[in-house]
Amino acid sequence: MMGWLVFGVFAAVAIGLLLLIRFPWRFWTVPAMALMLAAAGYAWQGQPGLPDHPVQGVASVRPLDPDLVAVREGLFGRFNFDYSYFMAADAMTRAGAPQLASTIMLGAVRKAPGDAGLWAGLGLALTEHDGDQLSPAAKFAFDKAATLNPSHPGPPFYHGIALARSGDVAGARAEWGKALQLLPKDASYRDGMVAVMLKLDPGLAAAAAAAGSARPEAPNTP
Repeated sequence: MMGWLVFGVFAAVAIGLLLLIRFPWRFWTVPAMALMLAAAGYAWQGQPGLPDHPVQGVASVRPLDPDLVAVREGLFGRFNFDYSYFMAADAMTRAGAPQLASTIMLGAVRKAPGDAGLWAGLGLALTEHDGDQLSPAAKFAFDKAATLNPSHPGPPFYHGIALARSGDVAGARAEWGKALQLLPKDASYRDGMVAVMLKLDPGLAAAAAAAGSARPEAPNTP
């Protein structure tokens, strides 16, 4: 019974977070489906009848990067169909539930299979769920996003994030190069995008710092 009690508390927290971010009522079928799938999976594969015992919690929960959130809003918009799903997935990430975050994004692409932004978000969510490993499912999602909108910088930017987190720095740089080429020159979120890249690629950050320190100082004018 303790297992079901913990699950109930988790479900209440998830619902509370959705209410806190004012998740649109018309999309509540998505988190409801996620909770039902989680409950079914727990009842099927778990052992809720066992007595409770001390266990180790989640080692760490990755905080949401405000620069990444700002870039995402610039890439995919804020007042549209995408945003509600991204916000709901963010809430699950904050709660330390990457599985539910990926489930929400999976429901999103089922609702809008032609939306490149949602496919890119699904790819990143799946990568986080799999411990920053780029699974075949995540790669499929990134490829789908790029195929749907090959001229959009969002899919290669997100793909680069997943590659960098998985340790493939060279692959990340290649994808980020594509993203920057596709990015409009006057994009207000260009600096934020570069900031995200520098955080994930220490070598790139060191090169940028070295290049900055090597620039000659402007001569003093009399």
